Amino acid sequence: MNTQAFSWLKTAFRLQGSVVPSILPLVILSGGFGVFISLLYSMGVPVAFPFLSAIVPSIVLGLLLVFRTNTAYERYWEGRKCWGTLVISTRNLSRQMWISIQAPEMQNVIEKKSAIRLLIAFAVAMKLHLREEEMTSELEVLISPSQYETLKSMNNLPLQIAFWIGDYLNQQYDRNCLDVYQLTAMHQLINNIVEGLAGCERILKTPMPLAYAIHLKQLLLLYCLALPFQMVKDLGWVTGLIVALISFALFGIEQIGLEIENPFGRDANDLPLDTICNAIQRNIEDLISLSPSVHVKVVEES
Repeated sequence: MNTQAFSWLKTAFRLQGSVVPSILPLVILSGGFGVFISLLYSMGVPVAFPFLSAIVPSIVLGLLLVFRTNTAYERYWEGRKCWGTLVISTRNLSRQMWISIQAPEMQNVIEKKSAIRLLIAFAVAMKLHLREEEMTSELEVLISPSQYETLKSMNNLPLQIAFWIGDYLNQQYDRNCLDVYQLTAMHQLINNIVEGLAGCERILKTPMPLAYAIHLKQLLLLYCLALPFQMVKDLGWVTGLIVALISFALFGIEQIGLEIENPFGRDANDLPLDTICNAIQRNIEDLISLSPSVHVKVVEES
């Protein structure tokens, strides 16, 4: 067996990250009910009702499941696009801040580095905000102690950090370290990262309509429980196994939609927000390790 085939099989039988643990009780329940109907049929109880297939047409259930999964994936992909916009905007904004803002003294360079690192803090704060988690040391090391104390009383951490970045840019403009065109372009990039935050909040605060979720679960349960009555006449004792396999497929599709409709958590099927934040930090730290031309004089004098 070649490596590709082995990798395929390893993925196919992988439990971590799959929905099998979540749907296994429902699959066992459906299969067990199928075995029970087979037992009744073998005892001569009239439980064969093929006409029950018309109760929940398979095409209707299939369309509902497809709509459920597509809607959930749209939310997942929209969240990924918002974070992609954040990555692009932080790269552009950090680059423009590092190159364009004049820093005639070493203290100005230190202040600029602190302001640029606020972009990393914004990404980390946005991650914590979407996960509804408290501030951690990961955020604390990126900001000053006074800023950390201020954030403790704020409801929206990334929005406050975006305010600090914009305030820093305005200060540099007042000091004639930026011209109005550069200031406008940088503020537009701040607007972009705030729009990305708003897009993620829209996903987080707009769950799937409860009535739709309830109705789909009811139809799934009704369909799977009706299957043994339709199949027992032709399949006999195999009915339980076939019902279990069909319910495994249907419950699995429904559970996948449930898993990815909120893509900001820590599950294996959520967006890799930790990885994205680490990538932003590496990009920015690499950037500020360079020496733009406006710093050459400062470096030589130091």
